Amino acid sequence: MNFVFDKSKPIAIGSDHAGFEYKEAVQKWLKEKGFAVKDFGTFSLASVDYPDFAHPVASSVESGETSFGILFCGSANGVAITANKHQNIRAGLCWENDVAKLVRQHNDANIICIPARFVALSLAIEMIDNFIHTPFEGGRHSNRVNKIACS
Repeated sequence: MNFVFDKSKPIAIGSDHAGFEYKEAVQKWLKEKGFAVKDFGTFSLASVDYPDFAHPVASSVESGETSFGILFCGSANGVAITANKHQNIRAGLCWENDVAKLVRQHNDANIICIPARFVALSLAIEMIDNFIHTPFEGGRHSNRVNKIACS
């Protein structure tokens, strides 16, 4: 199943408390760019458990309710692990632009996970922009991506 960005559907976004401020800023940026956004929380800086927000984002992408997802937490590892428990979700942990491009080009990722404690907000926005505008290459990568699922 190749991910194709569907501009008619909203973008899913979520975070824990460590990523809350980035989530809010990115959501504003996306809306300014004309994108619809579905915010799955959290909605404050109060300490929360990241799976409570990563699962709904992944479920919305998995069901096709949203076109793709953006997740933030301190390291981004927790949200990536959680999202990747869902079938047909390929959540890529990104910390620089080249990684954001490669998770799309080679892995057909449909959720970008960003470590809010380790990247600047401006870089996070650049990575998301690259993620949105980078197509999956297919070819030899299709065979590899098709081997990811356990079912």
